Amino acid sequence: MTTNTSYIMKKLLALLLLAYFSVSSQNSLEQDIIDIEDKLIEWRHYFHQNPELSNREFKTAEKIAAHLKSLGLEVEKNVAKTGVVGVLKGNNPGKVVAIRADIDALPVTERNDLPFKSEVKTTFLNTETGVMHACGHDTHISILMATAEVFSKHKDKINGTIKFIFQPAEEGPPPGEEGGAKLMIKEGVLDNPKVDAIFGLHINSQTPVGVIKYKTGGIMASVERFVVNVKGKQTHGSQPWSGVDPILISAKIIDGFQTIISREARLTDEAAVITVGKITSGTRFNIIPESAEMIGTVRTLDSDMRLQIMKRMNEMAADIAKAYGGSATIDWQNNTVVTNNDPELTMQILPSIYKVAGEENVQIMKATTGGEDFSYFQEKVPGVYFFLGGMTPGNKESFPHHTPDFKIDDRSMLLGVKAFTQITLDYLNN
Repeated sequence: MTTNTSYIMKKLLALLLLAYFSVSSQNSLEQDIIDIEDKLIEWRHYFHQNPELSNREFKTAEKIAAHLKSLGLEVEKNVAKTGVVGVLKGNNPGKVVAIRADIDALPVTERNDLPFKSEVKTTFLNTETGVMHACGHDTHISILMATAEVFSKHKDKINGTIKFIFQPAEEGPPPGEEGGAKLMIKEGVLDNPKVDAIFGLHINSQTPVGVIKYKTGGIMASVERFVVNVKGKQTHGSQPWSGVDPILISAKIIDGFQTIISREARLTDEAAVITVGKITSGTRFNIIPESAEMIGTVRTLDSDMRLQIMKRMNEMAADIAKAYGGSATIDWQNNTVVTNNDPELTMQILPSIYKVAGEENVQIMKATTGGEDFSYFQEKVPGVYFFLGGMTPGNKESFPHHTPDFKIDDRSMLLGVKAFTQITLDYLNN
């Protein structure tokens, strides 16, 4: 054998060995993802059975932090009150990616007959209620915990740093409190080290397992919380003419609000919604009360439309109340801005999603009037938010989010782990 031939053979052998170890390493990663599914489901069942409301996720945070510490991550607790952040540094230098999961539950009494059904009860806004992961945040926590465990075994593949952000109070902090993504940002969660990009997902009970949905640009709406305070004049229920009825005024105001959507908002430009979700007034059947309180939400996908709707609601509430002899004011709280997927970053990670889900299972969606405070992260750094199918394939029933019947198929979560893993690796390595 000539010297030249020997050199070529050695070179070829080296390339073959490199390819072998590369494939072997990738296979090991994929196997670790598959092997974690039992843990993934176990965690989800625990969190579902032990839900906690916004800014009160104490036990949830403890379990998350204990898990991240067991993996050898740098862990910070009590971020934005009850949040947890884990940092994993790869073996090689590079960019910083953040992956976020929300961890809070809702004041909803579960109606499902599940072995891990929530039986937790509490008082929320002076009302006795159950507590339930009625929006799937239990799946989000579990997916991110599993993703962290997988990555902790493969630091050699990570060119850079991964921040695992477990965020409290996505549903909004209690009145009078700070919380959620806003507070996390305020406390520096996107710094030290500075985050280059952030990714998040949301389970969806009306999308089949195995399907991922995405959209460039605005994918979810801005969310305003409003409180209408109506003042009347108390009197005996038998003599309405001697008082001013705040309940009647409230009904007229609600009716008026809906005409803003049906007659004033340019719905051909973007969708908009006004919803009153809570009315409180009165103590007895035979007393016209002195006041009423209405709490609700405004959802918009356009900033100009948002300002116009809020302006008209302020005017309409005051004018309608005055017309019936009372008065009304509105207090506003901004909960989210538009969840805006960075177009360039979305296109960059799309091939990664194709790899794990199959191109035929990745669908473009229309914007939704749901809201997400993940949007505040996207104001600071490029970010992408997508939806993960959680409905059992072939199911014809609807289990909408934020309802007592909300239900998710456990088999949905593994694809979430695969997606986060592939997206993160590809982003850091390119």
